[in-house]
Amino acid sequence: MKQTIFTGSAAALITPFTVNGEAVDYALFENLCEYQINNGTQALVVAGTTGESPVLSKEEKKMLFRRAVNAAGGRVPVIAGTGSNSTEEAVRKSNEAEKEGVNALLVVTPYYNKCTQEGLIKHYFYIADRVSVPIIVYNVPSRTGVNILPETYRALAEHKNIAAIKEANGDISSVAKTIALCGDRLDVYSGNDDQTTAFLALGGKGVISVAANIIPDVMQVMATDRTRSAVLQLEYLPLLNALFCEVNPIPVKAAVEMITGKTQPLRLPLTTISDSHHNSLLQLVKSYSLVNNMI
Repeated sequence: MKQTIFTGSAAALITPFTVNGEAVDYALFENLCEYQINNGTQALVVAGTTGESPVLSKEEKKMLFRRAVNAAGGRVPVIAGTGSNSTEEAVRKSNEAEKEGVNALLVVTPYYNKCTQEGLIKHYFYIADRVSVPIIVYNVPSRTGVNILPETYRALAEHKNIAAIKEANGDISSVAKTIALCGDRLDVYSGNDDQTTAFLALGGKGVISVAANIIPDVMQVMATDRTRSAVLQLEYLPLLNALFCEVNPIPVKAAVEMITGKTQPLRLPLTTISDSHHNSLLQLVKSYSLVNNMI
């Protein structure tokens, strides 16, 4: 049985930028890390999809990992997004993140060039053989065009450094089969906020959450408390859906800006949320009494 990286809610952190997105606002980033920890989040995921990883430089990622590790101070694990569609590049990025003291790696499936199920196994084994911290395999077919099958997860579970999966394929039946095949050899986290309760019911360990950026306390309870999870899932479903009204992280950055009053620029190709979606999201933020409820 492998050691569980975290149980409950991990925040897929946004990356705050200075005006016009010219640089990373590291001071605000550290404040966001502290806010998450103080409000129940059990792990910090840095430079993932929500963190706009494709538009971050190598040096920016290194500094984000370093700042997150320092901010966490051992209180919660820091998980670094280090995936690539080049296996060798994924190893390089993972090794550099390890040097900054991260506790685990979030490695997305190869995208664009894609691969077969056999290719997925070889890709992840190659990386896992060359790192010393546990890997969370990230499956998000809507973005990558690649889907990991339950039988492939069973093969991946044999490697000692492949500890968990972030599953965002949207197929609950597939999730159930994966958990049945892998048992305690592979922890399973929801990659979709609106499926947190379903994963919990099936034996999942928690969620890697976009919504945790603005409701960390709610997501932690939703991901751990079997008696309250379904109630919260339904209560917050309008907000969870609204955070994906446009490409992530456009809506969640808009929500953080609404709540904190601090401008949250995006880097191209991402653009500012549309007026109609902005207005709808603002009404939801107000209805859940989230304004001025952050740093």
